[in-house]
Order: sequence, then structure tokens, then C-alpha cells
Amino acid sequence: MIILLTVGSFLSGSLMFSYWLGLIAKKNLRHVGDGNPGALNLWKASGYKHGIAGVVLDFLKGYLPLLAVTSTDYSNGVHIIPIAIAPIAGHAFSPFLLGRGGKAIAVTFGVWSALTGFEVSLAYAVILALMLAVTRVINKRWPMSIEAGGLQVVSGMLLLFVYLYLRMFSAAMLCVWFVNLLILVYTHRFEMANWLRRMFSKGA
Repeated sequence: MIILLTVGSFLSGSLMFSYWLGLIAKKNLRHVGDGNPGALNLWKASGYKHGIAGVVLDFLKGYLPLLAVTSTDYSNGVHIIPIAIAPIAGHAFSPFLLGRGGKAIAVTFGVWSALTGFEVSLAYAVILALMLAVTRVINKRWPMSIEAGGLQVVSGMLLLFVYLYLRMFSAAMLCVWFVNLLILVYTHRFEMANWLRRMFSKGA
């Protein structure tokens, strides 16, 4: 049963709604911005209405499968780990795009919203907002670069561990967090590499 739930959650996460909405609007998101087939590029390519629809659908494909599981016995202990990670992995490595999925931000919020009644997703949103505000004050740049945005997503998830630890979340939840972090590092690897390259070039 756990395998079936995990596969179902993975397939839910792998549904590339933003990419398909872009195609409906005659926009190939692979040719927009950084080529990410996600809601942000959909927003850039087709406007805020399509962008909001993409965000909501990407959120729900992580939220709904986990919400259905939280009322069952499979929400306890290690059983929840593969089921919770599956939608995020499905989005990041979607078979519908030959394994080249999106950055898994909205679906991450969906998963944590279902797992914790929005508590952890709200904490993550606050962390990202604070980091954005600090960056805005220091650099006085708006909008921020793609590299800086990717770095903040990953750094914010890293800082989220402090909240999870202080709130004494279970070891299973910490495992979900850790794998989620690894996936976000992978999906933002190019932004992080470019940022590090830029920092080292400035230092040189």
C-alpha cells in the first residue's frame, strides 16, 4: 500500500500544469527566462492570470495527495517519508518532460502545508520574506537576480531546520526536510554554481 501511495503521489507531482498551460497559451516555457517549466516562467510568458493558476495547481499537486494520507495510519512514522517526498521528486524529475522537471518550490509548500496544517510552510514563507527584505535593503536591487533567488530558496530551506528542531518535529519529518533540501539544491544547482563563480571572481 505504501508503494501504491508513493507512486500515486509521484505521478501527481509529475503533472506539469504550468508547462502545459504555457503550451495552451502558445508559449514554450523552455524558451522563457531560465527555461524552468514552472509557474514563475509561466507568469513571465503569459501574464499573472496564468501564473497564479500555475502556482495554485503546482501547490495542490503536492497538497492534495498528502492531505488524503494524513488521516490514515500511513501518516505516522517512517511510512510518511517516501509518500511526502514523492510529489516533490515527481515535479523535479517529471517523466512527462523526460526527467527534466521544475524547481519544486510551489509543490514543496503544498507538501508541508498538508503535513503540518500550514505551520511549516508558513514558517518557510516568513524565512524567505525576511531574507528577501534583508537582501533588498543591502543590495537595493529589484527584481533580484535569478542566482540570488535560487540561493535564497535553498538557504531558506536550510534555515527551516532550526524551526523544525526547536518545535521538536519527529525524526521522520526531519528526514522529509533533508531529502527536500537535497532536491532543492539539485534543482537550483545552476543558480548556486553561477553565484559561487561570481563571488570567487570578485574575490580574485
